[in-house]
Amino acid sequence: MCYFTVNYIFQWGSHVKDIEYYMSLPYKIEIYPDPEGQGYAAKVPDLPGCITCAETWEELLRMIEDAKKCWILTGLEYGDPIPEP
Repeated sequence: MCYFTVNYIFQWGSHVKDIEYYMSLPYKIEIYPDPEGQGYAAKVPDLPGCITCAETWEELLRMIEDAKKCWILTGLEYGDPIPEP
């Protein structure tokens, strides 16, 4: 789980690009079942290195959202560009 206490906000013109903005974007999620039937892996191709794995489908869906949020928050914290889908 990712923990951040500061709410980072960037403004583009009159539009604020904060974590809520980025989390609302329709990022593509690719899901791969384990070949041995031991769970699943998922990645967000637009966010390099944003991957996770889990034993169940439900857990995977929660974990990929958490991974996406942590990836975006880290980018915002360091002032890195956040790719949009």
